[in-house]
Amino acid sequence: MRLAIIPARGGSKRIPRKNIKVFGNKPMIAWSIEAALKSDCFDRVIVSTDDQEIANTAQKYGAEVPFIRPAELADDYAGTIPVIRHAIEQLQTEEQTKISYACCIYATAPFVSAQDIRSGLESIEKSAADYAFTVTSYPFPIQRAIKLTEQGRIHMFNPEHFTTRSQDLEEAWHDAGQFYWGTASAWLQEKPLFAEGSIPIKLPRHRVQDIDTPEDWQRAEWLFKAMQVSQEAP
Repeated sequence: MRLAIIPARGGSKRIPRKNIKVFGNKPMIAWSIEAALKSDCFDRVIVSTDDQEIANTAQKYGAEVPFIRPAELADDYAGTIPVIRHAIEQLQTEEQTKISYACCIYATAPFVSAQDIRSGLESIEKSAADYAFTVTSYPFPIQRAIKLTEQGRIHMFNPEHFTTRSQDLEEAWHDAGQFYWGTASAWLQEKPLFAEGSIPIKLPRHRVQDIDTPEDWQRAEWLFKAMQVSQEAP
């Protein structure tokens, strides 16, 4: 069985109720559910939540909520991997379901596409990797990053690269925060994501936006509207 797991706890602090706050014309989590269903990759699409309102919204848009996530996995310190492990264990133990692959899709990923999800499945199946997840490149060389000191001054993280040309620096990538395909065994063993056992699914920067703060949300809305205009253009 191939399983989609969308983690969505109810206790978001910086953007209250962000998982079901309206984005575009529907609750934020609906975009992830619909992309998962449209991909035709999954035998089941479930939402792992501790919140009944989120559960009701998820079911309205076609996802299952077969259990309520325990409180110890729903606080500010709960990591993604233990949450996915819990979901797999619940289904395999209580329903005697044999899971081969599980894909964690974040609830706040309105730019996630069904095609990218399918590409992730194809990649992990062909490569025998532990995980396959979305990445995008940094728009600026990380080797030339600066920090602000307590004295209000500037300091480079890597001063040795002050005179290095940008084109001579190695390109750097970061987690795009959309989805993570993984073998059931990798999730259950809690293998690290950022390791040699993972392969990248590359995304263009304009389709990537973390949504953790009100500023992030506003930028995501701008990107969303720009994409709609682009799609409508002849």
